[in-house]
Amino acid sequence: MSTELDIGVRRSVLPGGLRVVTEHVPGMRSVTIGLWVGVGTRDESLAVAGAAHYLEHLLFKGTGQRTATQIAEEMDAVGGELNAFTSKEHTCYYAQVLDADLPLAIDLVTDVVFEAICADADVDTERSVVLEEIAMRDDDPEDLLHEVFQETLFAGHPLADPVLGTEGAIRGLDPAALRAFYRDSYRPPGMVLAVAGNVEHDDVVRRVLKSPAVARDAAPTDPDPPRAGSSDLTARGELVLRSDETEQAHLLVGTRALARRDERRFALSVLNAALGGGMSSRLFQEIRERRGLAYQVYSAMACYADTGLFSIYAGCQPERLGEVAGVLRTTLADVAAGGLSEAEIVRAKGQLRGGLVLGLEDTASRMVRLGKNELNYGRYYSVDSSVARIDAVTVADVAEIAATLVRDVQAVAVVGPYSRVDELPDEVHEVMA
Repeated sequence: MSTELDIGVRRSVLPGGLRVVTEHVPGMRSVTIGLWVGVGTRDESLAVAGAAHYLEHLLFKGTGQRTATQIAEEMDAVGGELNAFTSKEHTCYYAQVLDADLPLAIDLVTDVVFEAICADADVDTERSVVLEEIAMRDDDPEDLLHEVFQETLFAGHPLADPVLGTEGAIRGLDPAALRAFYRDSYRPPGMVLAVAGNVEHDDVVRRVLKSPAVARDAAPTDPDPPRAGSSDLTARGELVLRSDETEQAHLLVGTRALARRDERRFALSVLNAALGGGMSSRLFQEIRERRGLAYQVYSAMACYADTGLFSIYAGCQPERLGEVAGVLRTTLADVAAGGLSEAEIVRAKGQLRGGLVLGLEDTASRMVRLGKNELNYGRYYSVDSSVARIDAVTVADVAEIAATLVRDVQAVAVVGPYSRVDELPDEVHEVMA
């Protein structure tokens, strides 16, 4: 039995506990299917650090029905895409195909996710691939900076752990422990199948039920269970440097912010857009347009089960790092003390509305929205309801969030050509003052 959540959006809970959410999008000739697992980096124990992302690689290496080559050939034969991604709190395996090839996509995704062999030889092969991925991240100073920043901001908490794992953890990961993590984590009650495009809900359910694994587990599940480390957050501040012979100095500052169920997250999203979300944002105008100090400057936010983050990035020539940090500190102080103008907030709301609606012009983005809503909230939020909550944000709401968060810089990270923290310009140290 299915429930209609919105026009074209339906939801069913299968006997084994798997939640199926579909959105019929008229006029589309494509379909995107995503099988979401409510397990990410923060859910790993020390013995299996890096396992969530490792499995993202390993499950494509073969099942009881298909070899890795057959998996790749079947998807390539229909011109589709089969891939996966891992985050701090979830993993998603997805396929995008023509609507006529939906049966193949469902069969492939469910086979890969539920029936992977995870042979010792494949674990060893993918170990080298994951180590290469870690090396590639470390060669990108901006990617490395974000990892260093989160390790500092969430020190002592599972959210500090890198999604890719560490080189030492990956080298020491035991195949048996990895398979145990797979068996324990990939259980239908903690998973969501989201499908968007030219689909019919009942047809999707019928095809998914052909997978024997879907009906293996009928235990109830909490759609948003308590996560590891929820009580381990502490208020601490730190400036950290990762020395690297880069042409630019890369700076990231920020603070822990709001959990995903905090209603103030909509005010924070408006603040984020106005402060560093576009070319008209205050930071972009102050640092790049008026002073020409940096090519790239932006702010970002993320909301997790029990906390979140708000951060600001700038990349500049090393000799300009002090001036950039000084402008950044002054701008943040001004916003913390006086909030933002009504004109800035109107522009930010327009940017968020446009980004939300235009971002749903393809089936992949609609699938992601369906999957995240169900996995994170256990419900569906329509686009209209999200737009209404953005529109309801007031100047006072944004000022309150700014006074609470922007003033309280809890972590500063730098990647650049410096040997010691005391070599950094005084202005960088003063950002946390």
